[in-house]
Amino acid sequence: MQAAGRPRLAALLHAVTVLVIIAYPLAVWLGLRNGGMGVLAPILMVTFILRLLTFRGKLSQLTALRRTLAAAGLLFAAASWLLHESQMLLYYPVVVNTLLLLLFGYSLLSPPPVVERLARLSQPDLPPKAVSYTRRVTQVWCVFFFLNGAIAFYTCLKGDVALWTLYNGGISYLLIGLLMGVEWIVRKRVQRA
Repeated sequence: MQAAGRPRLAALLHAVTVLVIIAYPLAVWLGLRNGGMGVLAPILMVTFILRLLTFRGKLSQLTALRRTLAAAGLLFAAASWLLHESQMLLYYPVVVNTLLLLLFGYSLLSPPPVVERLARLSQPDLPPKAVSYTRRVTQVWCVFFFLNGAIAFYTCLKGDVALWTLYNGGISYLLIGLLMGVEWIVRKRVQRA
């Protein structure tokens, strides 16, 4: 009975850490607004430790990326807590975008691109037209990560936590969803052609 419960517990911990990381900007805003660095930083540290321990992925590069992001989040949270410097927490979205840009950009120089690798998980025999398309989509994501990271960096420098939260916890997610939606529509049209 104990062995059967372990996968469920791991799945639950994984789901909780994903939710906390998605809500990271809101959690930081609430923590900073209420002066709760003494509570916020340890919660974030535990979350990133659990993320390190529970994440499993289908692509080794994405697994390494997510573990690196968890380690970076842990480092920012621990440094903020130890140094009593909350500003460091704001740079996590910048690191996320920078690492994603590096991963996607590197995959263009060392094919196959990330989007092609993801596409091959569900369709191993991609036609040449699809391979070309996945390369273009990878390029689009590189531009997105560059621009999104630059805006996230600007919100850090601005020092307005409400603006930082609005962009990194709201607008940025909407832009990601919009890009994914547009890409899905374009992909369906390309597949029909």
